[in-house]
This record gives sequence, structure tokens and C-alpha cells, in this order.
Amino acid sequence: MKQRKVFCLGFHKTGTTSLGVALDMLGYRVSGAFGVNDPDIAEHVVEQALKRATDFDAFQDNPWPILYRELDAAFPGSKFILLLRDADAWIQSQVKHFGQRETPMRRWIYGDEHGCPAGNEAVYLRCYQTHNQSVLTYFSQRPDDLLVLNLAEGEGWQALCAFLDEPVPAAPFPHANTASKRKKRNLLASLKRALTLRSV
Repeated sequence: MKQRKVFCLGFHKTGTTSLGVALDMLGYRVSGAFGVNDPDIAEHVVEQALKRATDFDAFQDNPWPILYRELDAAFPGSKFILLLRDADAWIQSQVKHFGQRETPMRRWIYGDEHGCPAGNEAVYLRCYQTHNQSVLTYFSQRPDDLLVLNLAEGEGWQALCAFLDEPVPAAPFPHANTASKRKKRNLLASLKRALTLRSV
């Protein structure tokens, strides 16, 4: 276990998967999302998050970004990373990736009537921008505790490793879960299913 925890406060589709892979490469035990489809997530998300946080070093994806105040209080000395992305590109990615698929997690974050991004773009954008500004304001007097990164603009190892006091890996910074990689994974999965059916 690392001596201090690292929490990614960037919303989904800002590079959270890539950051998770990068932190794993640096030796952190990384937790991703949990409770996405739990219909009662709003009732016990804080309790579950604090319990889960004891087993990992770094955290990305939902619900971690929403809980930064509680996590900061529970784990003093932690580091926080806010991932930013152009707002228009972010909402386009949301709609393309999630479409009209609703989840309890998104209803908790964006409101009961806004469980999917398609048709709720204005609400999602407002929540995204409000969250980012709230994080910046919360850490405004503690610049050493917050790193702001924009992976889409090429930021990566240098800023991340300097912030965490880690050596810079020789490998390129990972870019996971991009549209082209998802398309390739889906194609391979389809081919595998076809081959399986053919062999039956």
C-alpha cells in the first residue's frame, strides 16, 4: 500500500480510465467505479466508499469525484487530481458512449429525471462545469493537494509524477478506452462470438 491515497475527481469521459492505468503503472492499487447499477446507491454511497477506500491506494470513476469533501476529511494528506476536458467534446462523448442508457448512479449525480445524457445535455454540462469549479474553489488555498490535468491536450507523466513524487516511467502515457480502442474491442468480441457459434 502507498503511504497516501490519490483520488481522481474528474468526471467520467475525461480520461479517468487512462489515469487509472497510469497510476497502476506507478504501483498504486486502483479502484474503479462501484455501485453504478445499485438502485439504493444514494442511501449508502458514502459509507461504502469510505469502507472500500481502505483497500486501495488510488480511485477513479464514479462515485469518487462527487465525494471529495468526505474523502478529504476521512483521509488527511491525500492527493487529488481533477481531469478536465473541453466541455463540448465531453458532452459529445457522453452522448455517444451512454446515449439513452440510464443508471441509478447517473440519476444520483445529475438528478432523478436525468439518468442518461441523451436529451439532457444542458443538465449534464451544467453539472460538469459546476463540479469542476467547486473542486477548484475547495482546493484554492491548498495548491499542493490538487493537480489539474487535461490528458486530451497531451499532459501526462511529467505533471503527474512531479505531483506524486514518483519517477517518470519509460513507457508512453497510456490512453485507454478511446473510441477507436472500444471499436476494436467490440469487433474482436463479435468475431469471438461468431467463431464460438460456428464451432457449436
